[in-house]
Amino acid sequence: MAVLLSSLRLFSPAQVAVYRRILRLCSSVQRRYASDTSSSSADHYSSGLQGYKELQKYFRRRLKATYQRFSNIADHTVIYGRQHVYLIEHDGIYRLDNQQSEQVSEQVLDLREVTGGAKGTGFDDEETFQWSLQRVRLSPQEKHLAATLKCSRSEKRRCVVVRLEEKDLLPLGSRHIRLTLENVFSFEWASDEALFYTTLDGLRSSSVFRLELTSRGSRITCVYEETLPDVFVEVSTSRDRHVLTINCSSRTSSEVLMHHLAASQFEPVVVQPRQQGLLYHVEHWKTQLIILANTGPGQEYQVVKAPLSDTSMVSWVSLFTPDPGTAIKDMDVVGDHCVLVARTRLNEPVLIVVPLTDDKEAYMVQLPSWACAIETTTPGLAGQQDVLEFLLSSPVCPPAPYRLHPESGLLLSGSSDGASLQNPARSVPTRLEACSRDGTSVPVTLFHSVPVAGLGQAPLLVSVYGAYGRDLNMDFCPEKRLLLEQGWALAYCHIRGGGERGLSWHRQARVEGKQKGVEDLKSCLLRLFSLGVSVPSLAALSACSAGAVPAGALCNRQPGMLRAVALQAPFLDVLGTMENQSLPLTLEDKDEWGDPEGNPTHRRVIASYCPLQNIKPQRYPSMLLTAYRGDARVPLAGVVQYARLLKEAVRAHVGTTPGCESAPNIVLNIQPGANHHGPEDFEELLEEEALKLAFLYRELGLAAPRPSRRRTRSQDQQKTTF
Repeated sequence: MAVLLSSLRLFSPAQVAVYRRILRLCSSVQRRYASDTSSSSADHYSSGLQGYKELQKYFRRRLKATYQRFSNIADHTVIYGRQHVYLIEHDGIYRLDNQQSEQVSEQVLDLREVTGGAKGTGFDDEETFQWSLQRVRLSPQEKHLAATLKCSRSEKRRCVVVRLEEKDLLPLGSRHIRLTLENVFSFEWASDEALFYTTLDGLRSSSVFRLELTSRGSRITCVYEETLPDVFVEVSTSRDRHVLTINCSSRTSSEVLMHHLAASQFEPVVVQPRQQGLLYHVEHWKTQLIILANTGPGQEYQVVKAPLSDTSMVSWVSLFTPDPGTAIKDMDVVGDHCVLVARTRLNEPVLIVVPLTDDKEAYMVQLPSWACAIETTTPGLAGQQDVLEFLLSSPVCPPAPYRLHPESGLLLSGSSDGASLQNPARSVPTRLEACSRDGTSVPVTLFHSVPVAGLGQAPLLVSVYGAYGRDLNMDFCPEKRLLLEQGWALAYCHIRGGGERGLSWHRQARVEGKQKGVEDLKSCLLRLFSLGVSVPSLAALSACSAGAVPAGALCNRQPGMLRAVALQAPFLDVLGTMENQSLPLTLEDKDEWGDPEGNPTHRRVIASYCPLQNIKPQRYPSMLLTAYRGDARVPLAGVVQYARLLKEAVRAHVGTTPGCESAPNIVLNIQPGANHHGPEDFEELLEEEALKLAFLYRELGLAAPRPSRRRTRSQDQQKTTF
């Protein structure tokens, strides 16, 4: 497909966004509709869904309209090459020539060619739409492009290498695809003819391969093999593309091998040999390495440097140590500055700039008060190395592009046209702290559309995670925006076990400390109720994966604190899973949950909070359990067993409690596929989220929200433009 545009010559991000909207409208390739996805794909174990069907249909329409309102938000689907701009669409990759006055888009990759959709069934072929583009990289001189695709209903991945010479692109045909590689996880170009990549075997990545492209074909050799079973291997390049790194990380230690891309032979050297408890990440700057390592006070992250001639730990010199209460989350070297993404005590994101060329002091860049999540972009081949581009968002505010110039400290919003920093009307969250049982202050982020004093009868949705040292996801979510506009209060509880307050925040609630996360969640709810935010009869909780552990444990201990709970891919049988050595993550997860087979203390601790092990007859909240039949991370058997035991406990409670006539609804929604993180197909996503909203509204006894009055075009633009 080619779309002719005569008005674009040199492209700014804003212009590219306009073009992408036109491309979507003109494309004859539309996502298929699947209004009956839930009913047709439900497993025979699924139960309790029928009572929500009509309300689910209503919310599906409302959600689709909400998604359409925010369909033009900023994203990372544009890549700037030396001669072209590449646009990533759901059906493939297109490019525009920067030097031509009249622009014709060229499709450089058609997903049908590499997913089987071109075998005579056309664009409606189901296989075409089960795959999505994940990662795209251009070779240094833009001679080749490599992209990974992921199958939406499995862990299957595929990498395709595309030749970008123009003579091979028009007309588009399979001859421009050099080759496809199966099960590729991470990859980077070392040169236009050499690609380094890792493969995924099950859920483990342990091997690094080098692909060499020649005029006569290609050659693949294994260049690194990790022997430790709990270590995960990835490849990456420094921002200046001078160094390739092989990053070998476990839950508790890391080791990095470094290779200079200018070297003719592949000769990686270890930066610092593995040391238990030492975590570090490296960047390259001139003749030095800039290293983010947990060698600061309390084993928290700090920034150090080392000469390339001796990168071992004995040569590390401290560059920057954050103040207590500030946790470093990420690092980038931008020009002659080290830019850190950090979080304050109240979980506010900030940027810290550390000059590398002189003795100037580091300084902090305050971000807009509405911001909760920050995502930095990888510069393209034509990207500016001395500018940091990133997106800011929150659960109820769509991503907005920003640019930081570290040399001057200038922070600009919008595209690269030099627009000044604005402060548009957004929902500014209230940041609270709850006092846990042991006196620890736990951050809570609260979103609300009316003053806190007016939230006494507002429905409340609480989100929680608290595991693996990962922050609770606070990216933009149209579903949460819809709830906010309907008067809900949205609370994000940053309990221990996550990483919001640094590495120690995780360490406090791992293995024998898991109970602390449960106490933190309970304290957060009590804090909200004490402030007059909602009441237990209008309170619901949402969690996914390991976030189901504190959620399920709280329901066993304090079931009256919540009216409804929605869990996605829930990890509920901690004890049974960690006792099963045949599962792919059991060995790796011992550092997180413990070893119940080899350590009696670990077994007692796990048994004391494991959601499945502690079910008892009592009045539970209503529950929606959404699981995926082929999920390799969370075994389906544990979810099914949990639902069965919970239903038995509910029936026992109703049968033995005088005057108890009604029972909570326990809804089990089993979906096909193995995508632990939820559906990637848009229509399937709508079905799943609509069911969740239908469940929440019905179980909290809420009337379906009425659509807002019809707005004029100008009012609608004012409301949805950020």
